Amino acid sequence: MGLKEYIFGIEGENKACDFLRIQGFDILERNFHSKFGEIDIIAKKNNILHFIEVKSTQGNYEVAYRLDLKKYNKITKAVEYYFMKHKSQENFQLDLLCVYKDDIKLLENISY
Repeated sequence: MGLKEYIFGIEGENKACDFLRIQGFDILERNFHSKFGEIDIIAKKNNILHFIEVKSTQGNYEVAYRLDLKKYNKITKAVEYYFMKHKSQENFQLDLLCVYKDDIKLLENISY
C-alpha cells in the first residue's frame, strides 16, 4: 500500500468516527491490533460494543463487497483476542461502515 492509499484510509476512518459520534457512539479505540488482524474502530452505544470495519471508496461501486470471508474471519478472531485481553464479556456486534464520496452507510450486526 502506498502513502496515497494509506492517507485515504485514514481520512475515511476520520469521517467514520465523526459520523459515529453524531449518531451517539462513544469511540473507545481506533486501529486495535492483534496478531490475527486489525479492528478499525471499537465504539460503544446503548451498552453494546461495536467492532466496526471501515471501507472507503472514491468510485461509484458498492464498497461493502470488499469485505470478504477471509477478512471477516480475521476480524472475528481479533474480537475474540480483544475480549481475552480486556477480560470482558460485554454484548457486542460487528458492523461495516461504508464511506462513499457523498454518503456514509452503517451496516449493523453483519455476519457472513
